Amino acid sequence: MAEEGSNVGGAARADRLERHRTGGVRNSLWSWPDAKSPLVVVRNYLVIVLARICPSLRLKNRLLSWIGVTVGAGVSWGLESTPDVFWPERITVGNDAIVGYDATLLCHEFLQNEYRLGDVEVGDRAMIGAGAVVLPGVTIGEEARVAANSLVAEDVPPRTTVAGVPAEVVSRADGDGTAADA
Repeated sequence: MAEEGSNVGGAARADRLERHRTGGVRNSLWSWPDAKSPLVVVRNYLVIVLARICPSLRLKNRLLSWIGVTVGAGVSWGLESTPDVFWPERITVGNDAIVGYDATLLCHEFLQNEYRLGDVEVGDRAMIGAGAVVLPGVTIGEEARVAANSLVAEDVPPRTTVAGVPAEVVSRADGDGTAADA
């Protein structure tokens, strides 16, 4: 998605993820209570369920801020949009950004023998389309656009549009803001 050698956050997403080994015979998801307090996760879950159905953008932003999401001025969360339930404090959404209907911002990924954590940063005036999924460690640049139902596994440069599974660049805005083919 990002040009080779070019990365919004500096290092590749995989290099920015924190890796935590887990023991035992079961997959790492079974160890989530050791990774995060169950009471905190229950609180986060209840707040997120309320925020997902809340039509008031102001109340939704306050609720998500209360569980640790950094929410810029004028952010719009679509109905059913979902921040990470385990580590919402690792999400930053810039001013006037839009997180579309049923979009998901993940800061964790549980694998067989480890789980990984990474911050998600959404730049000012960026737009994330309905049903899109943003993986841990991804930075979406200012005024970038993510098409509906895309899987964002790499950084999205500023003023760039990405689409697909996995998301790939489909256009870039020139310096004057007009679209240029990728």
